Amino acid sequence: MIDRRTCLAGALGLPLLTGARLPEEEPLAVAILSLPEAVPTTDGPLALYELTLSNMGTASILIERIVAFADGRRALDIEGQVLAARFDAPGPFYGPAMLPPGRIATVYLEVRLPDPLPRELNHEISCRHSARSTSVYRPAPAMLDQTPLPRLGPPLKGGPWVAIHSPDWPRGHRRVIYTRGLPRIPGRHAIDFVLADAKGRIAKGDADVPANALGYGAEVLAVADARVAMVRDGMKESASVSGNPAHAQDDAAGNFVSLDLGDGRFAIYEHLRPGSIRVKQGDRVRSGDAIAALGFTGDTTGPHLHFHVADAPQPLLGEGKGFVFKRFELIGSYPDLGDLGSKPWTGPASARTGEKPGPNTVVRF
Repeated sequence: MIDRRTCLAGALGLPLLTGARLPEEEPLAVAILSLPEAVPTTDGPLALYELTLSNMGTASILIERIVAFADGRRALDIEGQVLAARFDAPGPFYGPAMLPPGRIATVYLEVRLPDPLPRELNHEISCRHSARSTSVYRPAPAMLDQTPLPRLGPPLKGGPWVAIHSPDWPRGHRRVIYTRGLPRIPGRHAIDFVLADAKGRIAKGDADVPANALGYGAEVLAVADARVAMVRDGMKESASVSGNPAHAQDDAAGNFVSLDLGDGRFAIYEHLRPGSIRVKQGDRVRSGDAIAALGFTGDTTGPHLHFHVADAPQPLLGEGKGFVFKRFELIGSYPDLGDLGSKPWTGPASARTGEKPGPNTVVRF
């Protein structure tokens, strides 16, 4: 992974959300990494997106509060510790939500959207410059991306599969910014699928042996009729989970397959078992075709299938984009993911269509 300071510096090349300006002594510039998308989830419609704040002045700025409005209706209001947890300014720490001169910060927002869906999101950013009183900055509206979301078939058979992800984890997929000229978050909407049994166990016998994971070797399926855009096979697995070494950035995805879904969207499957990939670049696949097997290659803390959709075929060079599954059964969730492996999930079951599984839910395809 490239140093975050290098990654975030590229954000200055993005179009700014211009609008009502602060006084010149409070020069806060606001940009957005990727247009927000309305993604239907099992918890309701959600927009995940990031604001990039740049202090272009000579004194520090304290970000006190951020409010998001959906077509004029308040949809998010964060301050204090909640704001600080979503505020990331690489470099020396000067205090929660503090932006020193010349520094850039990323603010990770999760906005639950009303029905009917809005066309745009507006923001109010309350900030304090040195000892002065609070000012409110209102950048131009952020339009919701109107590109239709891919409706996908299952990437795996049966279940129960625990859909591991959370937008607010400090070290989760969404907090990893990559760049080759511009910052990107490939895993913005990524899910790690781990197979569990009825008691919540994810391995049989010694869990340090990769092949003992319940999901190890499970068939990985094409989620749509598609063309194979990229393939990498041949990376070896560690003999033990605990002994898996760190990998260079370009090897972090392990063995992978990328499918061209059309309309500039690619489905990417990572950490595949060596020698299991059944397709090659240029092949055509049908939804439901077995294309590989779940494995333990690349940077991973255990066998699982990492799945995401992006606007480029390379695992780490695309901007993460939203998607939904055509149908699945929601059978519960893990409010505390620390219970996975030793306790069963909780919650009622329901059939779902046209949604993305919510954080740490348990599903059956």
